[in-house]
Amino acid sequence: MAAAGEAWAKEMDGRGVRLQGNRLRPIADATTVRVRETEVLVSDGPFAETKEQILGYDLLDCQDLDEAIEVASKHPVARYGSIEVRPFWTG
Repeated sequence: MAAAGEAWAKEMDGRGVRLQGNRLRPIADATTVRVRETEVLVSDGPFAETKEQILGYDLLDCQDLDEAIEVASKHPVARYGSIEVRPFWTG
């Protein structure tokens, strides 16, 4: 898996679409912050009860959604997990 991930990163770096990426610490190290009215609420753990976990991220600069899907489909994690593709807010 590590070798396949490194190969994917190298290919996408070579294409110029991968701007940044890194692994994330496990959910045991997560902290969730919420603000309700004026109170800051801090809790240990991920933002939601879920069986899925975000293991890392890659910041991509793709021409359009079609290219982002094509790039995501080549990531080795897509073979046994899922890849979420999400655009930035603009404007």
